[in-house]
Amino acid sequence: MAKTSFVNEYLLLSRGRWDADKSPQEIQAAIDAFYAWHARLVAQGRFKPGQRLTPDAKLVTRNGVMDGPYTEAKEVIGGYWFVLAASLEEAARIVADNPTLACGLAFEIRPIEPEKASAWREGNETPGRGGAGG
Repeated sequence: MAKTSFVNEYLLLSRGRWDADKSPQEIQAAIDAFYAWHARLVAQGRFKPGQRLTPDAKLVTRNGVMDGPYTEAKEVIGGYWFVLAASLEEAARIVADNPTLACGLAFEIRPIEPEKASAWREGNETPGRGGAGG
């Protein structure tokens, strides 16, 4: 893979659940292959470490603190990692080799915004964008 002079950071969210028809042995083989794949990409400078998430959750809003999970989080987010790539397309090509895809997991890749939020600049929270505020 060619080395790029400009690298962006992308958040990689693990989504979904294992396929119900996969055996524990098949799933464990995919998990082991994932960790080997991830370690290789970290060593190559293409990934930063991330972590799995537990199923426990709290939602904190202006109305208080509530237990989760929530109806708007229909898909399970199992963990997060960081991909380093020149573009979103390149990040997707890297993630397309993830061994756990064959067992039912999916991955959302989101560019990391390097700038601080501003009320004068459109962002995910801007009303009408479909994000948290839309």
